[in-house]
Amino acid sequence: PATLRAHLTGIATRKPVEIWSQDEARIGQKNGLVRQWAKRGTRPRQPADQRYESAYLFGAICPARGTGSALALPFADTMQLHLDEIARTVTKGAHAVLLLDRAGWHTTAALAVPSNITMILLPSRAPELNPVENIWQYLRANWLSNRVFDTYEDIIDAACEAWRKLIAQPETITSITTREWARIGQR
Repeated sequence: PATLRAHLTGIATRKPVEIWSQDEARIGQKNGLVRQWAKRGTRPRQPADQRYESAYLFGAICPARGTGSALALPFADTMQLHLDEIARTVTKGAHAVLLLDRAGWHTTAALAVPSNITMILLPSRAPELNPVENIWQYLRANWLSNRVFDTYEDIIDAACEAWRKLIAQPETITSITTREWARIGQR
């Protein structure tokens, strides 16, 4: 809490604060394989693709609200678009604390951080601290693995559909991403 307060100097003390986490994932034709049920002694078939087309799913979640914001984009260096989208998703009148890793496009001076967001960079090489990493595992395990995408548009459609299914399950978002150390006045 003391560290968080240090980051929020200048923010009205009575303004509601939402904790958000952000990350991006590459989704494409080189998808991973996941475990699946099969009769003992059999080897189930799993599709594999040798092509390299991919897109990036930028995702941010707010565990306390069980909601999120995402964009499917062709390149990973388009962070400004996602920041603007998150700013629109934050509850009106609230301020978002956005936890994110130290990717180059997160730390560039070219970013215009919206006034309702304060970015806090997580320690380097510590993906376990970012709850969105668990969202990527969940999306892949449930909707994105063991598939072959014929076109780039199919990749975008699958990523967007998986995100829409996730957003329709606020209790799942909260369950997967709540961290005891990343709460402020939230139960």
